[in-house]
Amino acid sequence: MANIINRQQTFSTNGTVTAAGLHNLIDTALVNSAIIKNQQEITTIGTADLLLIAPDSVDSSLAPRKVTVQNLFDDGLTSGTFTTINLTGALTYGTATGNRTVSTTATISTATISTATISTATISTATISTGIVTSLTAGTTNSTAATITNGTITTGLIPTLTSGTTTGTAGIFTSGTIATLNSTTGTIGNLSTTLAGDFTISQGTATLATSGATAGTYGSVTAIPFITIDAKGRITSATTGTFSSTPADGSITFAKLSTSTTETDNAAKRVAKAWVQFDGLTNVGGFCTIKDDFNVSTVADNGTGNYTINFSTAIGNVNYAIAGMAQPTSAVPNGIGISPAVSPTSAALTVVTWSGTGPGISDAERVTVVVFAS
Repeated sequence: MANIINRQQTFSTNGTVTAAGLHNLIDTALVNSAIIKNQQEITTIGTADLLLIAPDSVDSSLAPRKVTVQNLFDDGLTSGTFTTINLTGALTYGTATGNRTVSTTATISTATISTATISTATISTATISTGIVTSLTAGTTNSTAATITNGTITTGLIPTLTSGTTTGTAGIFTSGTIATLNSTTGTIGNLSTTLAGDFTISQGTATLATSGATAGTYGSVTAIPFITIDAKGRITSATTGTFSSTPADGSITFAKLSTSTTETDNAAKRVAKAWVQFDGLTNVGGFCTIKDDFNVSTVADNGTGNYTINFSTAIGNVNYAIAGMAQPTSAVPNGIGISPAVSPTSAALTVVTWSGTGPGISDAERVTVVVFAS
């Protein structure tokens, strides 16, 4: 090791350097030639290698001091900023107070972090006991597994969640809001919430809201059920009303009568399809006066003792049965029959009347005709 060159030796400007002065300068240097020559470049430093640390002083009495690389990093680095550092061993970080910024972007292979705020990081294997993770994607090559015992996850993808205890590998969420829950597998064991106001879940049990209808059976052989259903298909009210087995007057129409082919069951065949009573002595515009009728529109006066009865609704076929009577104008009885000159049709029937004394037909005062058909 060398001493500091003696700076007390002075020389005048443009003066003469004497041999004695030069020797005095060189003799006090005592320079170790190994420091100046035969230097070898080294590319790696071992933990036991020695380093010379020069003091930040011009004091000639302070010589450079030596230290090993191991001691330098264990004891010597008390404070400072290191822009590039590679650590291959395990790193324990946590007991010191204050804020320490390791890196805004870091790769931690194995570590225990007691308290940390991580903005952007790739963590392959880590145990985080307390921390706030703003964005976490679990299950990819960047993070194969993670155990979070205490913290707040604002945005995260959890492919599998197993409900457990607060100190296990999973947690029980006693309060909080899940804005969107997507799950392909798993079981929700305990959920309390209200869905759409009509369906509730409490402690894992689902309950439908009451609809307003009282539970029971409605309707019987003598009671008609009256039910109200809302837009969601729910029965909101249910009551009953009585009905009578006797139909109201006018509620049964001819169209509702039986048309069975069984004779005892066919009411339609038992009633007249048309009937009329008219005055055969009158003629108003070519028509006789109708006194009463059913299904007859007009009775045409075709001449003495000859009348055409026109049906309001056509008869179903021309094979209908006819019954009739005629009241004479004198004590001599009259007769009535179908006109031999005009065949019956479904729309009209022509009849003739005659006197029992005369050789031909004659008018009758009161003529009645009834028609039955299928």
